[in-house]
Amino acid sequence: MAKTALVLAAAGRGTRMGTAESKQYLHIGDKPIIVHTLETFATIDAIDEIVIVVHVDDMAKCRQLVEQANFAKPIRFVEGLGERQDSVFAGLRALSSDIEWVLVHDAVRPFVQPKHILACLAEAQTSDAAILAVPAKDTIKVVDAAGHVVSTPDRQSLWLVQTPQAFRVSRLIQAHEQAEATGTRATDDAMVAELAGMTVSVVQGDYTNIKITTPEDLDWAALLLKRKESLS
Repeated sequence: MAKTALVLAAAGRGTRMGTAESKQYLHIGDKPIIVHTLETFATIDAIDEIVIVVHVDDMAKCRQLVEQANFAKPIRFVEGLGERQDSVFAGLRALSSDIEWVLVHDAVRPFVQPKHILACLAEAQTSDAAILAVPAKDTIKVVDAAGHVVSTPDRQSLWLVQTPQAFRVSRLIQAHEQAEATGTRATDDAMVAELAGMTVSVVQGDYTNIKITTPEDLDWAALLLKRKESLS
């Protein structure tokens, strides 16, 4: 049976949050964000192992939090390298040799729902790559360096990309190797895959799958946590 892993991107320093502590270790409710995120993925039987990519300065803290949470899945830690693209590539190279599928997820997206994780994985298994995303609600403008509107794309074709993003491991590693060889920089793994010629399918997620990046996001996260707890 094909095995699946999670690579959790947790090496960011969170400069936009404006806190001394990395954003994934800030609390919502009584737990750090990263623990909330791991709790969701730990409930999914289809995930066989987890690799967490961590900034070297946070390694001891992250290990301690994970050990205290006592998750039932094998979890390994890898030191993050430079930008997110480099860190995810390091995580991919640390996967066990028998892993066939991988989910790449942001540690600061704690509200992704298991049904959407599984839907993304299922779609990837039919097409090699899939991402969660939601349709753009607002009108989007393309703006030049001078601050002038250049164009207004058709909103119906615009989607806001989320994680997890799911891939066949061998194809994603090849795509990262190609990007590294050509010096190509990408903003997410789907872009790495696209530039390597892979077709990436979109699975509709949920607007509550927010990425906690700024102080305002913490307020929104607190409300989402209360709603989640009231429904459980």
